[in-house]
Amino acid sequence: QWTAVAAFLYGEVGVLLVLCVPFISPVRWQKIFMIPLWSKVAVFWNKVFLTIIVLLIILFLDAVREVRKYSAIQVNEKAANVNANVIDHIQMKLFRSQRNLYISGFSLFLWLVLRRTVTLLTQLAKGMASHAALETQVNDATEAAKKYMAENERLQEALNEKGSSENQEAAEAANGKLRKEIGHLKAELEKTSNALLKANNEVTAVKKQSEGLKREYDRLMKEYERLQ
Repeated sequence: QWTAVAAFLYGEVGVLLVLCVPFISPVRWQKIFMIPLWSKVAVFWNKVFLTIIVLLIILFLDAVREVRKYSAIQVNEKAANVNANVIDHIQMKLFRSQRNLYISGFSLFLWLVLRRTVTLLTQLAKGMASHAALETQVNDATEAAKKYMAENERLQEALNEKGSSENQEAAEAANGKLRKEIGHLKAELEKTSNALLKANNEVTAVKKQSEGLKREYDRLMKEYERLQ
């Protein structure tokens, strides 16, 4: 089982390295996660995640028990001054139990980091998509406001050319209507701008959290290499 856990650990490291590649954007990862195959797997994802968590915790506790067991035996055998071969055998068992402890512990930790990384990528992709949609909405509102302002200017020019009072009253009514529409568009533009600012803040927060997670992952990988 420890060979399987070690293979699982190296698989986790490989997946995390691929997820942290800067050339693939979060939006691209979200499109990959939306593949029908992943959608079918996602139905059983929570069950699989919890099952692996339970198995890794059991193996971690078993490794802790083995380390404590052989550490106590080593102390007792040294105190009893028995054969050196017996002490070497116990030290070998202790070394293997410590190695298994590191493997299971890092596997458990990287499994949690992997789930958190996927969650952050998904959130960042949604934030970027919302940001792009808000930018499009702001651009459309701005173009519409410019269009209404141009129509208002043309109407005012027509009013200047016509000196009739009736036409002037009708034009003033139309001008008032256009002003209301422009005010409504300005309010919509301000609302959309606020939403865009909020989305930018959320995207920035998620990016900072992702960078912090990446730095923590690099630090743990250095610690893992040092322990190996």
